[in-house]
Amino acid sequence: MEPITIGLIVSGIMLVMVVLGMRVAFAAGLAGMIGLIWIFWAKKNYGIDDFGWALTVATKTAGQVPHSKVTTQALSLIPTFILIGYLAYYAGLTQALFEAAKRWIAWVPGGLAVSTIFATAGFAAVSGASVATAAVFARIAIPEMLKIGYDKKFAAGVVAAGGTLASLIPPSAILVIYAIIVEQDVGKLLLAGFLPGVFSALVYAALIIGMAVTIKGFGPPVKGFTWKQRFECLPAALPILFVVATIILFVYNPFGGDAWGTPTEGGAIGAFVVFLIALWRGMRWPQLKDALLETAKLSVMIFTIIWGVLIYVRFLGFADLPGAFSDWITGLEQSPMLTLVFILLAYAVLGMFMDAIGMLLLTLPVVYPAVMALNGGEFVSAADSAFGMSGPMCAIWFGILVVKMAEFCLITPPIGLNCFVVAGVRDDLTVQDVFKGVTPFFIADAITIALLVAFPMIVLWLPMQAVG
Repeated sequence: MEPITIGLIVSGIMLVMVVLGMRVAFAAGLAGMIGLIWIFWAKKNYGIDDFGWALTVATKTAGQVPHSKVTTQALSLIPTFILIGYLAYYAGLTQALFEAAKRWIAWVPGGLAVSTIFATAGFAAVSGASVATAAVFARIAIPEMLKIGYDKKFAAGVVAAGGTLASLIPPSAILVIYAIIVEQDVGKLLLAGFLPGVFSALVYAALIIGMAVTIKGFGPPVKGFTWKQRFECLPAALPILFVVATIILFVYNPFGGDAWGTPTEGGAIGAFVVFLIALWRGMRWPQLKDALLETAKLSVMIFTIIWGVLIYVRFLGFADLPGAFSDWITGLEQSPMLTLVFILLAYAVLGMFMDAIGMLLLTLPVVYPAVMALNGGEFVSAADSAFGMSGPMCAIWFGILVVKMAEFCLITPPIGLNCFVVAGVRDDLTVQDVFKGVTPFFIADAITIALLVAFPMIVLWLPMQAVG
């Protein structure tokens, strides 16, 4: 049997295991081991005496991959980014941020929901985890919206959708994972996520304001704050801006010349700054212990998925499935842009059944080479490319599109993780309530993705400044 055929069969088995409820990490690792054994045994024509040899070689191959990849320095960003978010929560920065957003923005139609969106965007700038953002603001923002008459389903939908912004706005754990998989510059990808993240927040806000203007009694504005009260709330929220500036400046030196440090160093310093702020604002050992434990739990979950999927990815390399898929994609008789749109739609469907990180880890080893081939290759110039951008810029642009699709999948049924988190935090809400409340934001995400595809400079402007 040909290696490609083995690759297709084993990949199908893995998808069945995932659909049946097996964790992505274990399904991918098991499928990768089965596939490696099968391919090595096939080379010996399935001799009974050679099965032990195939098992030994497959085990050694599978054992080497996770260690060699996970020890990459860039992956140390993931626990530091997650730690920043939990420390910020225990430092009270989230409550301060929401209060500042409410006093400055809540006067517009649908103002409290709009304030929640911008507060979640601000918290996303110090938290690399969408789930953590959704959980925090489910406790803070939903009660405030219910007090002034918001529908509880829509209030929950606002928080669930707002939490997805952490996937794009740096620091972002999922952008780091993308960079590791496709071997691209982490710093440029983090920079590239900033403007699309802010743009997504603005589209969400515009949707809410439009609904408040057209639907009677929807989202009453909150007025009555004086200018003195508005300025009084700023000092408590300013530390978040300081942390964001610290991380961004280490990635991109705005004064020209080399960057001041690596993203890893920026993440570590950001975590230390938030730690000092948390101590200053009264955090004690029980809160610090909780922050460290939650960081460890989420980090271990992410790294376990990475380990399992890396075994599967090594199997794909032996099966030559990425190369075959690239050849098939580039051989289609249709425009490259239409093919890209179909790929993004496929991510939307796949995201209904898989979590975002697992979905990207499983698909990118196959899809990424195909997209790069569509554009003309890794080293194509902008003038000779299909999408009007060089190979490195295409890698960044596609990365932001894919992560935005991963955001979209965080709120789509039946697996939308943010919706489950919000329902879990609030006893008065069911998962079905949250899915109903988040439905309008599907339209906003579709508009955002379409505009990012149509106007790539929204994504590429900041990274191009860093290059320049």
